[in-house]
Amino acid sequence: MRRALPVELPRFRLGQLPTPLHDAPRLARAIGVARILVKRDDLTGFAGGGNKVRKMEFLLGDALAGGADTIIAVGGPQSNAVRTALVAARAAGLDPIAVMYGDPPAERDGNLVLDDLAGARLVFTGQADRASMEPAAEALAADLRAAGKRPYVIPRGGATAVGDAGYVDASAELAEQLDSLGAAPAHLVVATGSCGTQAGLIAGAAWLGAPYDVRGILVSRPREEAVPRLLELAQATADLLRLGITIGPEDVRVEEGFLGPGFGIASPEGAAAQRLALASEGLVLDPTYTAKAMAGVIGLINDGTIRPDASLVFVHTGGEPAVYARSH
Repeated sequence: MRRALPVELPRFRLGQLPTPLHDAPRLARAIGVARILVKRDDLTGFAGGGNKVRKMEFLLGDALAGGADTIIAVGGPQSNAVRTALVAARAAGLDPIAVMYGDPPAERDGNLVLDDLAGARLVFTGQADRASMEPAAEALAADLRAAGKRPYVIPRGGATAVGDAGYVDASAELAEQLDSLGAAPAHLVVATGSCGTQAGLIAGAAWLGAPYDVRGILVSRPREEAVPRLLELAQATADLLRLGITIGPEDVRVEEGFLGPGFGIASPEGAAAQRLALASEGLVLDPTYTAKAMAGVIGLINDGTIRPDASLVFVHTGGEPAVYARSH
């Protein structure tokens, strides 16, 4: 039986859950591991799917409970979280706004097509630095409040304790699926960018006493920034949900070396993993997150971190719209 969260947070249902857990035997043989189970969160079934749908259910629930009338989503021009938040805002009857770094592109493709179709207001900071987004979003929120609006700001990746509750809930969903298969994988691997998904999975694994460790493949920020952020987010999520656990440094495992040329830029290793996953199992990986995460899985097998006789779960976090962006 699936374990319920100790605290019932406000939730605005969006996804088609539970998502499937698929065996991928041909991929397992190709990369040299005993078994790989793919948690298909690319199939969450809302606005292009992906992991952000689980987070937005809780974030939108929180926004509506607080009387918000506007969503301000923060992220890059090809952000999966921004795309999901803007369309979710429309589904909830809220006004959608995005704050992005850089300048407006000459043409819109990938996730930006969906942002545009949502009729969202897109605000660009004019600065290449991603750190320019948060101050711009807070300034915009202050202006809206002064005008009598009630904005709710969703930071990069929806990485807050509220949003990350979605992946504690996903951990309980996964535990039930693993139990039905009689599977006890040694590892769970996920792409880690803004850190929220991995933080929720860390908290969920600790709460449930999962047999696997949670390993994040870093695709955005360096280890020295990611580790303390993961510790803070995972513990804040555990505290919010009253899980009764303490997250320690031993719970946080991240792997560097798979970023390639930079965040949002395809890597040669990721491109090879992307082609392999599609050729062997029909899995469509995106260049920013899941392709690099799969390259990380292959790298960890090759260096012996993941043993050839091990079984593992790969969390497919979606992001397919970014495949169709010309910049990739």
